[in-house]
Amino acid sequence: MESFPSGSAVSVQELDRTPLKERLAARDRDAHVEGDRHPGHRGVAGVTPGERGRILVVAPQPFYQDRGTPIALRQVLEALGQLGYAVDLLTFPLGEDIDLPGLRIYRARNPLGVKAVPIGFSLRKVALDLSLIAAMRARLASNSYVCVHAVEEIAMPAVMLAKRRGIPALYDMQSSLPEQLRKFAVARMSPVAAVLRAVERWLLMRADLVVASVGLGDHVRAVAPGARVWEWRFPSGIVGPRESDARALRRQLGLSADAPVILYSGTFEGYQGLDQLIAAVPRIRERVPAATFVLVGADAENRTNAEAAARDLVRDGALKIADRQPRWAIPSYLAMADVLVSPRQFGENLPLKVFDYLAAGRPIVATDIPAHRTVLNDERALLVPPTPDGLADGVLAVLADKEKAARLATAAHAYAVEHLGWKQFLDSVAEIYDHAQRHVPA
Repeated sequence: MESFPSGSAVSVQELDRTPLKERLAARDRDAHVEGDRHPGHRGVAGVTPGERGRILVVAPQPFYQDRGTPIALRQVLEALGQLGYAVDLLTFPLGEDIDLPGLRIYRARNPLGVKAVPIGFSLRKVALDLSLIAAMRARLASNSYVCVHAVEEIAMPAVMLAKRRGIPALYDMQSSLPEQLRKFAVARMSPVAAVLRAVERWLLMRADLVVASVGLGDHVRAVAPGARVWEWRFPSGIVGPRESDARALRRQLGLSADAPVILYSGTFEGYQGLDQLIAAVPRIRERVPAATFVLVGADAENRTNAEAAARDLVRDGALKIADRQPRWAIPSYLAMADVLVSPRQFGENLPLKVFDYLAAGRPIVATDIPAHRTVLNDERALLVPPTPDGLADGVLAVLADKEKAARLATAAHAYAVEHLGWKQFLDSVAEIYDHAQRHVPA
């Protein structure tokens, strides 16, 4: 088995570690998106964090870690500082401290000594959530905030506590909790499912503003008509990897310079459809024997599962599995790919990686499900049935038609430049918080 521990697949010295913010600014300058296009926020960089008040953000995740929700939340925190807000972030007692203007990090207690929290529901997460609620109550009792921003399952107690103090409450909805819990048999039982749906409806109606992942807006409107809902449009963090980085990464992974690389980046959760992608590999290799698949984002448990499902492919060099990588390394992984794949099978929220895929300037093959259709279309991605044959046909079509691949890649990158820049995101965060505070809590 070839696996690559986080941070060691490519030596630090070989990769461009220019801070993301600087590289993002350089890309915007190159794309000519600065200037009069966003006149409402001229001079925002000179605003002192705290001028517009202090926000309490409550996040039931290890922060900071390079994984979905923490990556998205870090972008929000940076934007809030630039917009003149100070932020108290209350989070789990796990993760890396980061330094952003106006940000103070407070961590809940860890009485059980939890060392790691997997993605999704777990008893460890419940224990830390209870500790987080107690810490949130204490912070609200002793501090003054202009808004409470609560992420995922912590939103219910956050909304209740904020309402008692007349503070606007924003529900950051990364996924539908009833849907997320459906993988557990007990959550699929009719009485339990009905209770979960009722709780979700109550929360959506009581929050002063719901800001959902792209794709969840329709779900919110269907479950709770009248709820005030926005959707996040996160900026792409994939900016300007050096070609030498991609070449160095190929060498480190043992890939020849001309081997077609089909790459997936993200979590290895079941709904992501990696089993379908792995099942498509033999058929693709029959037509393109040199094609190599690189799956990036494994942790110890799901890497073992992937190994078991693809033992022969790994042995033959057709498939390489890389552990979760630091955020700064992802641009080089995407840059070395000939095709980027998102084989997701279900889920109403758009995978965060799609924003990075779009900006990477590589052709995208994605399953044709509603979540992908919220941003992708037939001009900037090849959308295929969510089956092994569908994925195989899509990848083979892109590999066989260089003109088609180039058209898809160009259209995807153009969309990212126009819609996924930092200034567009900054505008949207400003508008979201203006709306959240404009509503007077009941």
